[in-house]
Amino acid sequence: MFKNYRISLFLGLCFFVIFTAASARAENLHGLALHEKLKYAPDFTHFDYANPEAPKGGVLRLATIGGFDTLNPYTLKGRPAAESSLVFETLMESALDEPFSQYGRIAQSVTVAPDKSWVSYVLRDEARFNDGMPIRCEDVVFSFEVLRDKGHPFYRSYYKDVAKAECLSPHNVKFTFHKSGNAELPLIIGQMLVFSKSFWQGKDFAATTLEPILSSGPYQIEQVTPGRSITYKRVSDWWGKDLPVNKGRYNFDRITVDYYRDATVALEGFFAGKYDYRFENIAKNWATAYTSPAVKQGHIIRAEIPNALPAGMQGFFFNIRRPIFKDPRVRQAITLAFDFEWGNKTLAYGAYSRTKSYFANAELAAIGLPSPEELKLLEPFRDQLPKEVFEQVYEPPQTDGSGDVRDNLLKASTLLEQAGWVMKNGKRVDQQGNPLTFEILESSNLFERWVQPFLRNLERLGIKANLRIVDTAQYQNLMDSFDFDMTTSVFGQSLSPGNEQLDFWSSAKADQKGSRNIIGIKDPVVDALIEKLIHAQNRSELITATRALDRVLLWGHYVIPHWNSRFYRIAYWDKFGQPALAPKYGLDITSLWWFDQNKVQKLESGKKTK
Repeated sequence: MFKNYRISLFLGLCFFVIFTAASARAENLHGLALHEKLKYAPDFTHFDYANPEAPKGGVLRLATIGGFDTLNPYTLKGRPAAESSLVFETLMESALDEPFSQYGRIAQSVTVAPDKSWVSYVLRDEARFNDGMPIRCEDVVFSFEVLRDKGHPFYRSYYKDVAKAECLSPHNVKFTFHKSGNAELPLIIGQMLVFSKSFWQGKDFAATTLEPILSSGPYQIEQVTPGRSITYKRVSDWWGKDLPVNKGRYNFDRITVDYYRDATVALEGFFAGKYDYRFENIAKNWATAYTSPAVKQGHIIRAEIPNALPAGMQGFFFNIRRPIFKDPRVRQAITLAFDFEWGNKTLAYGAYSRTKSYFANAELAAIGLPSPEELKLLEPFRDQLPKEVFEQVYEPPQTDGSGDVRDNLLKASTLLEQAGWVMKNGKRVDQQGNPLTFEILESSNLFERWVQPFLRNLERLGIKANLRIVDTAQYQNLMDSFDFDMTTSVFGQSLSPGNEQLDFWSSAKADQKGSRNIIGIKDPVVDALIEKLIHAQNRSELITATRALDRVLLWGHYVIPHWNSRFYRIAYWDKFGQPALAPKYGLDITSLWWFDQNKVQKLESGKKTK
């Protein structure tokens, strides 16, 4: 017995020493940053881009196009209501003036293992759901498991390297990872939404619902008119209102969103004062449509706000699951038929720059030929990659903007013939006589002005393509099941790309319905580069891996690149107060602006005198 006691004591002391040493290295922190130092100290009182003296009050009126049939934006089914994320809370809050940093929200503090093999969070005592019940570790564990198992397929990819979540105490939750060394994973967990375990008992998280979901955020759903409008009411006694990450934010008493079926009608509704501000994503509108009396009288302000975020990639995306798009020469030929320069001049009034990278407008974009560091990643795959990856700088096809694309079409014709598609009786056919035809799927007529000239150029190549516009619900179903030939999409990127790239391009996601790998890429080289990117140990390694991935994707000819703008184009009725300093990496009007009563009164007086 004494011997066993001595052994137990010895083992206990060893455990104590090991645990104490590990704890000494695993510091309890107020925030996390990926490859950078935190900007804000533990005693910070508010973000620099928020006004802690901002007054509260008023009803912010917004508008959007389409409809909705669910209040849960985190599942595959249904079309979520606009702004529905306002009611939910996360463990940590991302700062909009740092590349990728987080500070405590529901979590008071965070601890990361020195080898990045686990992360733990201490929850705030005061954190509450909006029914008054405290947020506890069991709610966090439930949230992780339900998002992984019942949420949108994106979460299965996002959390795939998390082995388990467990409660160390009612206020302390730990996440253990399958592998060590993934610096982004602790921040990914910090973004996790927290749901009430008791609320969801007996309910199907994956189903659509128009029942308001119990949450812990700054707003609650007050009124729902299915498919037509939704109203959010600010929680007056919200537990998180005085946290440094929230001070000066969420200033409107109510936020309403009205739905319009037609973009033109929505714009006219804005000029008539039916809602308060809008993002303008149609260059022609920005150049020609803002001629209403309210604009001329200065009641409506137009502003272009610099955008320092990566533009990502917008374009016509091929579904390479379709046999006709298997050959990259066919994809390259079709790309040659798109005349961006003519469209930018004629349709967009020269507002855009051509996108040349999946990480456009960022240091992450591939530039020049591969650097020595990039070559170390790419050389092992030289035999599996197009030689252009090593020898050429990617440039999308160009024209002189006159509308004459004859030279590009000649190049396209040569590529198609090399791929086995020849002209016969004015049609492009394969060896069996099957014509080369495809469909461009869209959910609105927003791009029709750009698509029709593209279709005419394809017709000159003997290719029959057509535009199909369906409602948003049908469009989403077709996209989730990959039942399309080509579509317009946008792959937004962050300043610190990571695990989300798996959902975009990895082989594992090519056959998973609802994933973002709409192209259908199954490429071991892409998979390997994503892993290098995810496990980068510093900013320099991250940039190198991202640029290498960018090159491989570009020379795969998976997309016909569109364009990007380095500005947010917004228009708003002149009734708002704004912080003196705008955040560098985002535009959060809903959270950061407020109603200036002097401007409101002046605006109302001005309307009455006209």
